[in-house]
Amino acid sequence: MPAGTYLADIVAAHRARAAEDRRDLDELARLAALGPEPRGFARSLASPAGAGAGHGLAVIAEIKRRSPSKGDLDPDLDPAEVAADYAAGGAACLSVLTDGPHFGARPGDLSAARASCALPVLRKDFTVAEADVCDARLMGADAVLLIVAALDDGELARFSALAAQLGLDALVEVHDERELDRALAVGATLVGVNQRDLTTFEVDPARAERVGRAIPPGVVAVAESGIRGGGDARRLAAAGFDAVLVGESAVTAADRRAAVAALAGHPVGERARC
Repeated sequence: MPAGTYLADIVAAHRARAAEDRRDLDELARLAALGPEPRGFARSLASPAGAGAGHGLAVIAEIKRRSPSKGDLDPDLDPAEVAADYAAGGAACLSVLTDGPHFGARPGDLSAARASCALPVLRKDFTVAEADVCDARLMGADAVLLIVAALDDGELARFSALAAQLGLDALVEVHDERELDRALAVGATLVGVNQRDLTTFEVDPARAERVGRAIPPGVVAVAESGIRGGGDARRLAAAGFDAVLVGESAVTAADRRAAVAALAGHPVGERARC
């Protein structure tokens, strides 16, 4: 992970907090397992017969108040209202930022969003410890984010296994083919390709299509970052992505329902193979 980037700085802050966490992991896991039954995040993104061609593009619509690079997006948003709009627009899942210092999240954002609709919810945060996985389930999430660039192979394996033990799906995020290989090595079945460069923070529209060609059949493929409208969604669906994760363009749209509706349902094509 390149030093001095947004991701490196944020992950360092999370690791510092995790080092001070003295909670008992076994007790956390026990309590987490008692939470609401997960809704099936990955299942909501794929066709009934599994990921691949022949179904419509799914949308993971994101709720976030601010961005480290863009500043405030909608700091006073009502997460329940936004989630209901996304659901009405045809979103398959929600993504909710839970990082307060860097993204302006408030403690009840995820639970409020989940309670307002029937959609599965991803806890969008920086998982750096087993306790983070437990906390995701405790707050009502149905999936947890694992960023390959922020984790070593041992952490990826442990966090993936704990998520599965707790009934959570793990969205494993990659930026290139080497990271994809690492994700697949720990058995990832839900992979997100982030089109944003970690060093420049610029969006590379060709990144998802290039890396996506190496994602095996049967793995649910999600394109992330820089997706602005129907044209981007159509292109990524044609490239074989099962879903897109859309944040800024959806949360700042004047009509959030229409913004999601413009992205959803484009025919998913076969993934070109390398």
